[in-house]
Amino acid sequence: MKRIAIIAITLAAVAAFATLCFHLFDFGSQQQDKQLVTLADDYQTFEVKGVRFNMVRVEGGTFTMGATIDDGDFDPDEVPTQQVTLTSYTIGETEVTQALWQAVMGYLPTRYDGDDHPIKDVSWDDCQQFISKLNELTGQHFHLPTEAQWEFAARGGCKSKNYKYAGSNNIDDVAWYSANAWDKGKESPDFGNHAVGMLAPNELGLYDMSGNVWEWCEDYYSHYDGQPKTDPAGPTDSQGSFRVNRGGSWDYIATSSRTCNRRNRTPDFRNFNLGLRLAQ
Repeated sequence: MKRIAIIAITLAAVAAFATLCFHLFDFGSQQQDKQLVTLADDYQTFEVKGVRFNMVRVEGGTFTMGATIDDGDFDPDEVPTQQVTLTSYTIGETEVTQALWQAVMGYLPTRYDGDDHPIKDVSWDDCQQFISKLNELTGQHFHLPTEAQWEFAARGGCKSKNYKYAGSNNIDDVAWYSANAWDKGKESPDFGNHAVGMLAPNELGLYDMSGNVWEWCEDYYSHYDGQPKTDPAGPTDSQGSFRVNRGGSWDYIATSSRTCNRRNRTPDFRNFNLGLRLAQ
């Protein structure tokens, strides 16, 4: 009987430790997810192995890229501003989900949070492999958005109302960031990344371009030169080794979720708050 009791106590201790580890490394919100509603005017739906995703049309136009007077505080690499002209393109209605990554790649590089949660823990290099396989499966020509494409879309494109964040001047309307996610603590259902499309979209019907997870861009990172540009693709690889991240994330402060805010990482960098969005 003593041996049985000892075994039972040991198994209980192992189970308790496993539960602790489960919560310690769980960075997906446990909040019950609601249904995403597509509000974009012009979009196309694609499907890969039963997983659907929408690409929203962004009408070409000219905009001021970088920190404007409407953005308030700014970081040094957000100025000088530059006039950028873009031809039309499409961009993902949401961040790439864990379901889509699984359908394309056949595996998840990270802990499962939910089909509709954003993929995370992916490097720029990982994203290129994913996109290559996605293009093989769909016959399309998807790619990461250029930094200019990302910012123009985040600002609302030709429908822009010059909001500070992607879709509102009130960050809580549109973004999961430190104050409404990370700061809640691990015991809160709001702690962690959230299923895509749970907050309000921006003027184009794009979700989570502020907050949730950072998003890789195609470009190498460099400082702005203030010169007008048309369809810029960033510097060549001889000018740097860091790639651009945009959008902020659930564990970063509000200023990181501004549409003009920039970050950069090496292309092999992975983190629990870093994912991607498609463009074409």
